[in-house]
Amino acid sequence: MRMFRLAFINFRNSFRSYLSLVFSLAFTILVLFNFQNIIYSESFAVLGEHNKEYIDMLVQTVTVVLCCFMFFFLWYATNVFLTRRKREIGIYIFMGMSNRRIGSLYVIEISFVGITALVTGVGFGALLGGLFQMIMGAVSDIAVDVRFGVSWEAGKVTGVLFLAMYLFFALKGYWNITHSSVLGMISAARQNEYVRMPKTVLCAKAVLGVAVLSSGYYLANVGGMLNMMKNLLEAVVLVIIGVYLLFGGLIPLAFQTVAANKQFLYSRQRCLWVNQMIFRMRKNYRTYAMVCIVGICSITALATGFAMKERYHNLINFDNQYTFQLLTNQSGLGEKAAALISGAGDIACQTSLEALSVDDVHLVLKCSEVKRVAQERGAKSDLPEPADGETFYLSHQVLMTSIFNEKPVPVTIGGKEYLETQTIRDPYIGYMQREMGCFYVVSDSAYERLKGQGTTLYIHNYKLADDNDFAAARTALDVLISNTEENFTARVAIDPFDNDLDWGKMLHALCICMFMVFVVASGCIMFMKLYNDSYEEKERYLVLRKLGFSPGVLSASIARELLSAYMLPFVVMAVSAYFSVLALGRLMRTSLLSIYVVSTSVVLVVFVFCYILSVAVYRRNVC
Repeated sequence: MRMFRLAFINFRNSFRSYLSLVFSLAFTILVLFNFQNIIYSESFAVLGEHNKEYIDMLVQTVTVVLCCFMFFFLWYATNVFLTRRKREIGIYIFMGMSNRRIGSLYVIEISFVGITALVTGVGFGALLGGLFQMIMGAVSDIAVDVRFGVSWEAGKVTGVLFLAMYLFFALKGYWNITHSSVLGMISAARQNEYVRMPKTVLCAKAVLGVAVLSSGYYLANVGGMLNMMKNLLEAVVLVIIGVYLLFGGLIPLAFQTVAANKQFLYSRQRCLWVNQMIFRMRKNYRTYAMVCIVGICSITALATGFAMKERYHNLINFDNQYTFQLLTNQSGLGEKAAALISGAGDIACQTSLEALSVDDVHLVLKCSEVKRVAQERGAKSDLPEPADGETFYLSHQVLMTSIFNEKPVPVTIGGKEYLETQTIRDPYIGYMQREMGCFYVVSDSAYERLKGQGTTLYIHNYKLADDNDFAAARTALDVLISNTEENFTARVAIDPFDNDLDWGKMLHALCICMFMVFVVASGCIMFMKLYNDSYEEKERYLVLRKLGFSPGVLSASIARELLSAYMLPFVVMAVSAYFSVLALGRLMRTSLLSIYVVSTSVVLVVFVFCYILSVAVYRRNVC
């Protein structure tokens, strides 16, 4: 009981130092709990079983990402706080306590931190569960039946996942304490005070870092789509390695070079913080690199979310170009169908065109006819006419794909080989273009030559003015189709109220959530590290005050030092994220520059807030 009471007293007295860790963990647990609550609640069941399964799959994928992040975040955070407590632990040894008892004391104390974070995260998660689902529904534009109940299954899964990881690191700390020497624990606070690194080593790491990072940028954006997909994993690995080498080589080298200029160094008391950055860079560069990489991931996640949202809307727009489509060999069927549809509701748009069925495989379209249909429905048509011997393949929009056809491929139509030079994904034929997948556009002259080798078919397209007339119009068309059994007639009906792809909307909301989690986490990592550093700097600032430096000068020095600590990861992150978003935009065939600017601005705001908080806490601890 004494051990438990002592651990609780230590936890209570050190709660302020644990506060940033508790807040960070509680925030991550809150998000994890609410994701699990989506799975175990029935709020999204209104979308149907198919959408619910896909949404659950997406949430589970995000859960895996969050758990991986939480694992490494716990690894880092527990190491930081264990290092800070080792000096105090070393004093316990002089008081006669064994390493095992001290290790047990540490496990109990750190358990209080974990339980506090878990209870706080799950508690606020339960309170905000309904709001979280409302926000997710609003962001994803999904109308959900929000239920404010708490899922005990979600709480159980969240607790098991968190406690399993937390217990692992608590036992790791126990092992560390029981296998540490007294001298090592007493001097732990100073073991990371490194001196300047040799310039030769820094130069080598700087050159290698710039080369590796540039190679990552190059691989992410070089060549066509197929090359980008092949190089994606290599680019990610190279950027991560390059960032670490940059913070371990180039940036320390830059500070040491600046410090060599004595006129610059001793002007405006720069020596107070420039030398401090040099001495601390070797210890902190991994933290800066980690924050930078997390920031890159956050911006890329947000850009991915908006790219997927645009891709989803393009897909819905593609399928809903027309409400009804007919493919028939009867030339006069189009007017009969239009009369029946008009009897059920007004027609907003009506188009027709010819197609040739060649070799019972290909449906060939005349280029001028395709452009005419696009103009009739009010769409811009900049489709160039294929050269003689060339053809364009009419493909379709997809939500996600890793298949890119970049090189022209030969295709045989009517016994003649044509070169497929372009893949067109504009919705010229609407849903039928996606469903059949056999439309080829040729030049007008080539179409006339192929007429004698194929069967002429007619494609009639209709767009209802009011979606509520869909059911009545479909019934009328079905009667028409049933009376044309002796001829070939196929009907396509696109239900405007179909929600089969609504699960795709959730991608956008999940990516925004991941962006916020990563941004908050990166700010918390920086705050925790600098908060820990402030306790190690008390003696240095005490000496500086005795030397006659005024509180104002020391306060300004702290502000400049911490500004450098926050700005270095931000600048590297902003540059790296630009190339990442640029590559993603090429891959998704969309411009994401505005998303990059907005997301980078949000990260900057979070960093500025953490910087102001860090400066206030740092000054209070050392001055």
